[in-house]
Amino acid sequence: MTGLEAAVSLAAKLKALGGRAYFVGGCVRDKVMKGAYSPDADFDIEVHGVSPQALEEVLKGIGTPMEIGKSFGIFSLRGLNLDIAMPRTETLSGRGHRDFKIDIDPFLGEEKAAKRRDFTCNALMEDILSGEILDFFGGREDIRAGILRHVDDNSFGEDPLRVLRLAQFAARFGFTPAPETLEICRKTDITALSRERVFEELKKALLKSDKPSVFFEVLRQCNALSFWFPEVEALIDLPQNPAFHPEGDVFIHTMIVLNKGAEYRDKTDNPTGFMLSCLCHDMGKATTTEFFNGAYHAYRHEEARVKAAGNFLKRLSSDRRLREYVKNTVLNHMRPNKLYDSCSKLKKTNALFDEVIDKKGIIYIALCDAMIGTDTAPAEAFLFDRLAEYERAVALPGVTGADLIAAGLKPNEDFTRLLALGRKLQLGGTDKDTALRLVLNEARKRG
Repeated sequence: MTGLEAAVSLAAKLKALGGRAYFVGGCVRDKVMKGAYSPDADFDIEVHGVSPQALEEVLKGIGTPMEIGKSFGIFSLRGLNLDIAMPRTETLSGRGHRDFKIDIDPFLGEEKAAKRRDFTCNALMEDILSGEILDFFGGREDIRAGILRHVDDNSFGEDPLRVLRLAQFAARFGFTPAPETLEICRKTDITALSRERVFEELKKALLKSDKPSVFFEVLRQCNALSFWFPEVEALIDLPQNPAFHPEGDVFIHTMIVLNKGAEYRDKTDNPTGFMLSCLCHDMGKATTTEFFNGAYHAYRHEEARVKAAGNFLKRLSSDRRLREYVKNTVLNHMRPNKLYDSCSKLKKTNALFDEVIDKKGIIYIALCDAMIGTDTAPAEAFLFDRLAEYERAVALPGVTGADLIAAGLKPNEDFTRLLALGRKLQLGGTDKDTALRLVLNEARKRG
């Protein structure tokens, strides 16, 4: 049974008990926008007119209920992309996204239930059996106009996460925030949010939108960059040499790179890490930009950008592997274009690919970072040809620790240096027998 089939079965059984079941939230919004449910849609269902106990009994007759939030009136069915909830009211009881007092009320009524939603486009309700769409707050009109408008003046600002949701929806759907919604967001304190919730909204903007720059542009309009994204805010109005960056300041350049990155992200080993690298690649310029000899320069910003990227990601995520990916990519992102410009020898491009975590990702971020108006096709062809040469080189037999032991060497702290030499010889095209002989000669010199 599919999730949609289970939803129809649930709605029919509830109707026999005097209840009604509606699709709510994103699945209805997407259907109105695109004319059909998204292929990967998660169906959110809201049940009216029956008790939580009655709902649970009906769910048992369809599948295996999962009590993912029973105290909040939230259920699911094992193995199906369904979330089933009872109508509820939410009252702010503290600071932060989690500090709400929740009361379940099966007989609250559809309009009052929809009123707790964030945006009019998300307040639509679709009767599962009849297909009738309930639109109490002009959601369909706002979708047609491409506007993100809050539902309720009093409750919208109580949930600070909605500031981030406004920005990521604007990025994903190309919608324009309503002026009155922006005004509420400017007065909303987002500092008490958990980093996990902030990072989740950031990821949606980076991975699901064609223009992720809109996320930061909307947050800028909301005056909401300084606490969670100070490294991004520091790039605003930060000057660059117009001879190399005619597009403008470092913030504008970063947003251009970010949008170009969206074209390549699915070709990389780590789309999240790649997009974060595009965002972080020039953060070091905030502390190294200087004006001398008649122009702006940001020399020695390599170490500074890695430090800034590390601080930024540490604030948002505990994922150490993600941080290492980004720092590695940010550190090396300028090398591919320099190697192409100088038509470097094979050993230099091999050394680059051996040092980076994401081989394709380092090429793509370099293409994104190329000077505005540059034809990147020749560089792309050169770099991917060199990547193919690197892959052929590493596929050949190389010197291993077992080879050194078999030759009579005892494992010690010098093994790392000797193996690094063997790897360097391998990438330079030296066959294994010759490389092993040279490595052993080096070991004897040091012995």
